[in-house]
Amino acid sequence: MVYRLTLLTAALAISTYAMVLQAEDWPAPVRSLIAEGLEIHGEFQAPGGLTGYAATHQGREMTVFVTADGEHAVVGTMIDAEGNDVSEASLDELVRIPQENKLWQRLEQSHWIADGRADAPRVLYTFTDPNCPYCRQFWETARPWVEAGDVQLRHVMVGILQQDSPAKAAALLGADDPEAALHNHSGGDDVAPSAQPRAIEDQVYRNNQLFEELGLYATPTTLYQLDGRLERVDGMPSEERLVEMMGGTGP
Repeated sequence: MVYRLTLLTAALAISTYAMVLQAEDWPAPVRSLIAEGLEIHGEFQAPGGLTGYAATHQGREMTVFVTADGEHAVVGTMIDAEGNDVSEASLDELVRIPQENKLWQRLEQSHWIADGRADAPRVLYTFTDPNCPYCRQFWETARPWVEAGDVQLRHVMVGILQQDSPAKAAALLGADDPEAALHNHSGGDDVAPSAQPRAIEDQVYRNNQLFEELGLYATPTTLYQLDGRLERVDGMPSEERLVEMMGGTGP
């Protein structure tokens, strides 16, 4: 199953812009909503003389529309005469894309094993458990793109499937040559669980935390960028999705 990672582009006729304002500069109704736990991400001009605010509350996206006098606010969806949601592009610009960029940075800062050339034009992050047969299948299926230098897979090593998964993940991360160790393991030579320095074991723990925080449930789970947006594939991708992930048919 494939998901676009958004904590949520429809065409609309409004111009959006981000404004960094202090909370005291916002209208009174918006300040009241902030006091109730809303986080305001930015402001945009909405039709009908209203001012829109892109917000989130407990991970849920929403829009707030404030009347011209600044005295009243409506929380909800505004549609135009054709039934289009006029806030979608603003939520993309002010909430979703910034959140996706932050998530990509977190993936870059996670603990992964590179598989493929560092200068490959395409990078995919894939959460990999050493005891996951589908992770091995994905590794094998990706060989044509990786070996051609078109794609670099970054295996974020987690230990979640079996009791010895964390120790195996740590053994791969702590190997003298992690890429070669992962290559041998994925090719059929199962890695043996072994004690590693605390720092290496902590890397697996932090990767597991990231896996849970993102609400992931399957390995492999792969994240990649497509047309400036972040995409996610849970489990083994279909042939069609694989071509999309890799940026084209196999070399």
